[in-house]
Amino acid sequence: MFEQFIWYLKGYVRIRVSGYSPERFLNACRYKNIYIWDLKRVCGAYEMNLSVSGFHRLKEIIRKTGTKVCIIRRSGLPFLFHRYRKRHILFPGFILCICLILFMTRYIWGIDIRGNLSYTDDTLKKFLASEQIKNGMKKTNVDCQKIVRDLRRTYDGIIWVSASIDGCRLVIQIKENEDGLADNSTISRINDQSTDIIADTDCIITSITTRTGIAQVKKGVQVKKGDLLVSGQIPICNDAKEITGYSPCRSDADISGETCIPYQKTLSKNYFEKEYYKSRYHFIQKKEYAVRAGRYMIRIGSVKNTYPYFEKHIFQWQFRPLNIFPLTFEEITVTPYRKRHKNYTKTQIRKILSGDFQNYCKEMKKKGVEIIQNDVKIYTGSETYSAKGTLKVRCSVGKQVPSTPLPPDYIAEDDTKNGD
Repeated sequence: MFEQFIWYLKGYVRIRVSGYSPERFLNACRYKNIYIWDLKRVCGAYEMNLSVSGFHRLKEIIRKTGTKVCIIRRSGLPFLFHRYRKRHILFPGFILCICLILFMTRYIWGIDIRGNLSYTDDTLKKFLASEQIKNGMKKTNVDCQKIVRDLRRTYDGIIWVSASIDGCRLVIQIKENEDGLADNSTISRINDQSTDIIADTDCIITSITTRTGIAQVKKGVQVKKGDLLVSGQIPICNDAKEITGYSPCRSDADISGETCIPYQKTLSKNYFEKEYYKSRYHFIQKKEYAVRAGRYMIRIGSVKNTYPYFEKHIFQWQFRPLNIFPLTFEEITVTPYRKRHKNYTKTQIRKILSGDFQNYCKEMKKKGVEIIQNDVKIYTGSETYSAKGTLKVRCSVGKQVPSTPLPPDYIAEDDTKNGD
C-alpha cells in the first residue's frame, strides 16, 4: 500500500508490449534494471506498469527487440497536475479549502445532550447559552468542568454530568434521578399519614374488595360524590369490645361502580374546503431556500405574499461535511388557497358523528371503562347537528384523601374487613 502511494506521487504509466518475442523485451528490462510491476498477459501481449523515468529508457530496448509499445494509461500526481494546469483556480481553491477546514475545526458547531428525560434539550441549551456556551464558540473557551458544576448546581434532578469535546461537537451526558426524588418525597408524606377512599362520582357500587382499611359500603349501595367508601382509621377495641382508639393506615381497595356519563358532540352544517390557486399547468407556489451554519443563515428567494390564506411547509435536513460542523438546509414552500364554503349531507353528518363516537368508546375502553348501555342519538338543529345522550358504564371509582378519625358509633363491626 505504501509503495503504491509512493509510485502515485512520482507518476507511472501502464503499457502494452506486443510483437514477435515480447519475452526478450522483459529480459532486456531486467538487464537494464528497469523496475516493472503488475505484469499480466493479455491476448498474446503483455501489460505492465513502470515509472516515467523507466519508460524514457525503453527506446533502445524497443529497437533491439523489435517489439511495439503503446501507452494504455497514465496515472499519478504529476499527470493530474498536468491535466488541470490551465485551471488556475483549482490549486488555490484546494489550499483555501484546507485552510477553511483547519479554521472551522477550532470552533464548536453542535451541542449534543444525551440521557435527559425530565429536562428538554431546549431548556438545557437556553441555560448553557446564558452561561455563554453556544454554537460558534472557540474550543479553547470551553471549560468542561465548569459546565458540569453549573448543571449540577442548577438542576437538582441531575445526579451525574459529563462534558467532553468530540470533534467539533460538545457532548454532554446526563444521568437523572430515575427514582424521582420530588415525587418520592410526596409519596412518602402520603404513606406516612393515613388515607381514606371516597367516591369521586355518583354511582352504584357493584363490587368492593378491601386490602387495608375498613369498608363503609356494601355491594349494591348507591353513593354520591364525596361519600366515604373505605376508612383508614382502624378501631382498637378492649376486651369489652369498646373502642379505645384508632390505628391509622393507608387504605387500599378495588372498587367498581355503575354510573351514567353524558356525551355530546356538535358539528356545524357548514364547512370550508381548500381550493388551491392554479396556473395553466400547476399550482401556484412560492419557495425559499436557506442554509444555516451555527448562528448564521443565508436565504435565497422569498415566500412573502398577499394571499389571505396559505399553507406553509418547512423541510429541513442536516449535513455534516467531514463530520466536522453541521450545515442545516431548509426548504420553505407556501401554497395559497381560497376557502369554498359547503354544506354537509345527512350521510356525511352521520358518518362523521358516528366515527367520533366510536373513537370516544375506544378511548374509554383503553382506560378500563366498560360501556353497559348506550343511549346516544343524533339531533338536527337549524345550523348544527349534534350527537348527545348518556352512557351507562362500569368503571373504577374512589380516590384517596387524608383520613379523619371516625366517631365510635359510626363503625359497624359486621361491615368491617381488615387486611394487612
